Amino acid sequence: MLTFDEAFDRLMGHEGGYSDNPTDPGGKTRWGVTERVARARGYKGDMRELPQAFAKEVVYRPDYWNAMKADQLPASIRFDVFDAAVNSGPGQAAKWLQRAAGVKDDGVIGPVTIAAATALGPELRARFNGTRLMFMTSLPAWSTFGRGWAKRIASNLLEP
Repeated sequence: MLTFDEAFDRLMGHEGGYSDNPTDPGGKTRWGVTERVARARGYKGDMRELPQAFAKEVVYRPDYWNAMKADQLPASIRFDVFDAAVNSGPGQAAKWLQRAAGVKDDGVIGPVTIAAATALGPELRARFNGTRLMFMTSLPAWSTFGRGWAKRIASNLLEP
């Protein structure tokens, strides 16, 4: 059963390090946390020095893992949903999960979404990632970031 700590460690393979890409609307990031989010959570230092523990406990656990109710999702889809929430926002990731599970896509994970996701079984993972990838190919930023996004999703699918 995938835990938050395991998911976070795996996520750092996608999000680790410092970045300040001028074409990235997120701007300065460290551990995948944007400067805007870090400041909103009370971080005052240089983004290059953002502690990983801050990212993990102040941002990732409440804003992504808990927001997605990951502990209640089937183990086979937990990381994919968590990763998608980090990459595209919890509301969008919830909608992809809901579309893949065949329920109303209101962007809020509740008992209906969890039950439908659980009932669908292993097929859910392929449907979720297909839904995610189709959406991302429609984004204007696909020409800039699409290769990295596609590699990210592919690497997720290669993991158990």
